[in-house]
Amino acid sequence: MIDEAQEPPTHSGAVRRHAAPPAGTSWRAAPGLALRGGFVGMAESVPGISGGTIALVTGLYDRLLTAASQVVHAGRELVQGVAKGRGLRPAGRALRAVDWRFLLPVLVGMAVLLLVSLSVIAPLVESQPVMMRALFFGMIAVAVVVPLRMMPHRFRLADGAVLAVAVVVGFFLVGLPPAEVADPSLWYVFIGAAIAINALVLPGVSGSTLLLVMGLYVPVQEAVSDRDLAFVGAFALGAVVGLASFVKLLHWLLEHRRQVTMAVLAGLMIGSLRALWPWQDADQGLLAPPGAGAAVGPVLIAVAGAAVVGAAIWWESSRTDEHA
Repeated sequence: MIDEAQEPPTHSGAVRRHAAPPAGTSWRAAPGLALRGGFVGMAESVPGISGGTIALVTGLYDRLLTAASQVVHAGRELVQGVAKGRGLRPAGRALRAVDWRFLLPVLVGMAVLLLVSLSVIAPLVESQPVMMRALFFGMIAVAVVVPLRMMPHRFRLADGAVLAVAVVVGFFLVGLPPAEVADPSLWYVFIGAAIAINALVLPGVSGSTLLLVMGLYVPVQEAVSDRDLAFVGAFALGAVVGLASFVKLLHWLLEHRRQVTMAVLAGLMIGSLRALWPWQDADQGLLAPPGAGAAVGPVLIAVAGAAVVGAAIWWESSRTDEHA
């Protein structure tokens, strides 16, 4: 058994280059894992912030993706086992391969802080948009270094071209105008959740931003507040289906095409900064800073956010060096 402090070295101080599952995680690591998972869940409640980005910064990304891929594999084994009369044994073997002592605390932390954030942080973003966007802008701008450091080879010209295309795609996606859907049907909720949940494993793309574009952000908040079980159930089912459909592909890409995948993720993160530019009009059009005096506060907040993320990256890197 090993605890979190004894995990195998991670590549570039954030995540292992290869996503081999650890020998085991001690339950003593659960509080720290839950807290880091909580940061990921918190990010999912804020338009413009990707939970996948925070998972990268906190060093959870590869392990979380590996665990999710293993759970998807177990689900497939269960369906095939029942359909072909093989029973539950293949699914049981697949489930035992999952590092549950890592995955469960992370998921609990994500769920708890996501629900808290929908009631606390999301309204704060609406009431103090300039300051909050400035804070997140600084945080994400520094976090771009994480996928670049996770590249297994030196940055090449081809990587730069891929990154540039991803920047344009990310910039376009976050710039789409929000839709308004007063009373979404459950099938639409299902589809929206299946699409938005992939932001959880795709740094640079915010699930909340996708929900805004599809007109589901406010309905989701209201459904959680009103305890609308039908709505929440449809959303949860769509999220499970969407995640299961995408996570295996992304896991394969990280295992076999890591260099180009990291270039894409870095580009998406850079493009997503458009949604976090502090000064925007009511239609999300970008504005110039109103003046030197008015810009001081947001700039200082952005620097503070950048410093926090920079410190987190440094801590992950130093922790890895100690156990290398």
